[in-house]
Amino acid sequence: NNELKKIDSCDVIHGEFEFHGTLDTVRMANLFMDDESIMPLVLEEGPITIKIDNAMQRVSGTPLNEKLYDFLDKHKQLGNRMGELTHKHSQMLLNGATELEANEAVQVEAAQIAKEEDHLVTSFISENFDNVLGPGVFMMVTSAYQYPILTPQIEHIMSMATDKFKSNPYVKDFYQTATENTARMQGLDSSVNNISVADTLITDTLSK
Repeated sequence: NNELKKIDSCDVIHGEFEFHGTLDTVRMANLFMDDESIMPLVLEEGPITIKIDNAMQRVSGTPLNEKLYDFLDKHKQLGNRMGELTHKHSQMLLNGATELEANEAVQVEAAQIAKEEDHLVTSFISENFDNVLGPGVFMMVTSAYQYPILTPQIEHIMSMATDKFKSNPYVKDFYQTATENTARMQGLDSSVNNISVADTLITDTLSK
């Protein structure tokens, strides 16, 4: 019912922990330390290695986890580039550029990064419609929204989606609620589907 439930727990001893078990279903999960969500991972057959230190957090060893963290690394790089724009803006002002010139330069680069992020997320979800990564990353992206809403990106993803993806409980519930919310915002009947809304820029949705 779209609620997080504990699967298993263990103690960390001398900086190491280990889980064993029989797997009957591949699923997305989150690793928690106490009540803090640390990182996502895929529970799938095989030896899964989890590394957590000051320099990195990564899950590796199995195909879907490798694919997930390659994606997260690329997304983090885009986030870093977006974060560097504040420094670039300040540096341009120190080098003699006007406020208007600095703003325009930064806005152009921010728009390009946002476009790359949109393409990265949309492509990854669509390439993984029929395994746990598609719905899992869709959930990670949309959980950053204040409430379910149809954005151009969401509408584009759903226009390409397979029946399996659409029938995922979280995806199905989010899309139905988002459609109803958008209809209400537009002053239309809640049964109306596929309503377009103004472009909404959401960045760094996967930073946590």
